Amino acid sequence: MHTAATASAPSSEQALALVQSTSLTRLVAESIEDLVLAGDLPPGHKLNEIALAQRFGTSRGPLREALRLLEETGLIRQEKNRGAHVRIIPLSEAADLYDVRAGLDATAGRLLAERITPEQLRTLRDMTDAMKSVPPDAVDRFHELNLGFHDCIVNMTGNPVLCDQYRRLTKLLALFRRRNLLAPMAIPHFADEHSAIVDLLAARNGPGVAEALFAHAQGGRQRMLHDGELAAAQAHDDTTVRP
Repeated sequence: MHTAATASAPSSEQALALVQSTSLTRLVAESIEDLVLAGDLPPGHKLNEIALAQRFGTSRGPLREALRLLEETGLIRQEKNRGAHVRIIPLSEAADLYDVRAGLDATAGRLLAERITPEQLRTLRDMTDAMKSVPPDAVDRFHELNLGFHDCIVNMTGNPVLCDQYRRLTKLLALFRRRNLLAPMAIPHFADEHSAIVDLLAARNGPGVAEALFAHAQGGRQRMLHDGELAAAQAHDDTTVRP
């Protein structure tokens, strides 16, 4: 005799369809996320559902679910009668995000200093050596190494909760970070800061690593605010000094 629960259970075909739909939704969400983080879909860009559905070869149902997932991460915003747009994160919110990131960086550094292995040290040292060889104008290459360095430190802690929170945060900050690397002397300075952090990890100096990573992140926050204020002042001049 079948119970009510058994009678209402989905068939194997229905279960397979659900898994396929969920997988497709996540695949589309990840693809759109990659375009946003790469700058191909810039802040404020309106997401055309028809064009995106055609691009990814899917119906609009999974696409809309993907957009809902991305809205939950904070990368896009959906508004009634206006559709979905890539979020423009206000400068004040970005400053708050940097504050939280500084705390996560410090925590990761303190945890890693207690358990870092020789192999992990070699990996980080290779990354800082690569940073030092990057020409001052190779912004994209340094940006890639910079992201990888901090991601490595967080991943090496082996703390999945910390890793998840850090990844969500860095995705929201991705549109601000590259701007902070454009000063002529920024890249050599950042490379030296990263090298000093590895020295502290090698010495297993947990408090020192935490302090250095916190200061490093706060330096990025200050540069971002400075750039934002300059951009706002320039925009104001452009709108007021006109014939």
